[in-house]
Amino acid sequence: MKIIDVEAIWLRIPSFGEQCEWGEDAFLVKVHTDTGLIGIGESDSAPAVLKALIETPSSHSTSRGLREILLGENPLDIDRLWNKMYDESSYMGRRGAAIHAISAIDIALWDIASQHYGVPIHTLLGGKVRNEIAAYGTFIPKDNPADNATLVEGLLETGFSSLKLGGGLFGNDPTHDHKVLQVVRDTAGDNIDLAIDLVYRWKNYRYAKTQCDRMGEFNLNWIEEPLPSDDHLGLRRLADTSESRISGGEGLSTVAEFTEFIRESRPDIIQPDITRCGGISEIRKIHDVATRYSTQLVPHGFSTGILMAATVQFLASIRDGELIEFSQSTSPLSLDLVTNPIFLTNGKVTVPDTPGLGIELDEDLIAKYRVEMTLGARP
Repeated sequence: MKIIDVEAIWLRIPSFGEQCEWGEDAFLVKVHTDTGLIGIGESDSAPAVLKALIETPSSHSTSRGLREILLGENPLDIDRLWNKMYDESSYMGRRGAAIHAISAIDIALWDIASQHYGVPIHTLLGGKVRNEIAAYGTFIPKDNPADNATLVEGLLETGFSSLKLGGGLFGNDPTHDHKVLQVVRDTAGDNIDLAIDLVYRWKNYRYAKTQCDRMGEFNLNWIEEPLPSDDHLGLRRLADTSESRISGGEGLSTVAEFTEFIRESRPDIIQPDITRCGGISEIRKIHDVATRYSTQLVPHGFSTGILMAATVQFLASIRDGELIEFSQSTSPLSLDLVTNPIFLTNGKVTVPDTPGLGIELDEDLIAKYRVEMTLGARP
């Protein structure tokens, strides 16, 4: 079996020049083979950049486009191809967007292998250790604090026992944040786990420590990304002194970067995104490091049903994969791109036993929102 094409697909709902919010653009890949098998992957990153990384013609032996690197290769050689992409695109960087693009392709290769062998991805990863995974609902809070009561009530009706909020205005003004959390906690009650995501908005240790102490009354499950992920000293001091658990890492890539993050920042929880960190292949290595350092791994996931399907397969195969993020985005790309998405039942998702990712894409929706732009001539 040989790879005959790597199709880079950029989707965007708003027109250029209009503001794009979380979930309103997406980047997909389809890896085509000469047997007719097609693997699907995704990266929750900057679509135009990733499209260029895949389609660009080569400059020299270590600055090659990912499509060019893969043409004619056997898609079942997943580990070898990961290293080949990493080595032969090294001038594009060993972190960030270059790894994001590799992540999407890696997921697609696992999809192909699983279909080829006729078993679920979790079987190829060593076997399924659970049939269902508890989910926590992530939502962007309403600007008016009081409006969040209705929002939370709706989430609780779906069966969530764990919630996380972040984005919007949250994190910019302590008084506003306190009002939002008061409404959310009063509505949810004391038996619901509640976490917050600051998206790096607290800037320095002293300010972050003050806010952590102030929010102690809300009994937070964790505080996510209070400081930038490269502020190792600030995060370490916060993890050592805060009563709440500290988490982060959704923007990091490769086991090398996560190893440094765990050693230097000492977070309680790391949150690699399977579509950014290096795909299924690399998140397995990251999990091994987290286990050695007694650090919990709870993957980030705020995109389409492709990311969800890949994350479920990974978590089903590890002993401590007990919690998955469940985005509450209302974007058509989040809701409708995958026509047979993984559903939530009583606050949990069921692990599928179908070969591959087991998903079907809405090709009409892809055609509607596809950005037609060729960034490099095909060899």
